[in-house]
Amino acid sequence: MADEKSIADSNDANEDAKLAIIAGVGPGTGAAVARRFAQNYRVALLARSTEVVDALAEELPLASAFVCDMADADNFSQVLADIADSMGEASVVVHNGARGTFADVLKLDPDDLQANFQINTMSFLQLVQATAPAMISRREGAIVCTGNTAAYRGVANFAGFAPTKAAQRILAESMARRLGPEGVHVSYLAIDAVIDLPWTRQRYADKPDSFFCQPSDIADEVWHLAHQPRSAWTFDVKIRPFAETW
Repeated sequence: MADEKSIADSNDANEDAKLAIIAGVGPGTGAAVARRFAQNYRVALLARSTEVVDALAEELPLASAFVCDMADADNFSQVLADIADSMGEASVVVHNGARGTFADVLKLDPDDLQANFQINTMSFLQLVQATAPAMISRREGAIVCTGNTAAYRGVANFAGFAPTKAAQRILAESMARRLGPEGVHVSYLAIDAVIDLPWTRQRYADKPDSFFCQPSDIADEVWHLAHQPRSAWTFDVKIRPFAETW
């Protein structure tokens, strides 16, 4: 059993832990990234629904839940300000928010394209504008954006999604070129895979385990990107299961 001094020292260490913001926490990748970072960081969990983040906050001693609609710029701005006030400056920021509407260009509702753009691109910009200045002042920090290969190719029925992910990746590249010399590492992690979730297992019930990408493995790569040595930073990363056709 730990003595009172070791418990106190542990609590002090927890208070001194760096902060990671995970924006867009669902039951798959977001939750896995939160669990990985909560081993060493205090973690701010952002999601539209309380269901996932409240459960995670109870599970992870260093995590705090924030309900937030990243599509609502005013609400998102207020939540980011609340995090800064209550938890301090972030050392790592992960943008994992995503919205997808799939249709070919002749059937695409322009409102859907705009809504996708707001989540996938504009909220990413807003997140970085709110957190990067403090990183620049310290000359250290990491920003990771999770994306997918829609950012590199315009498949016919991805007309409402691919343009927003391509814009997201190019925005991330612009950020990396601007912030890198300031000591802030920006990277784009494209996931070329079906992520292992209950609904994807049901949809692809005929597929073997090797078909799916594990959220915990994605989280390990996010962790790796956020902690690369300065002499060997990576910007553009694609991950996929070994059997994936590409």
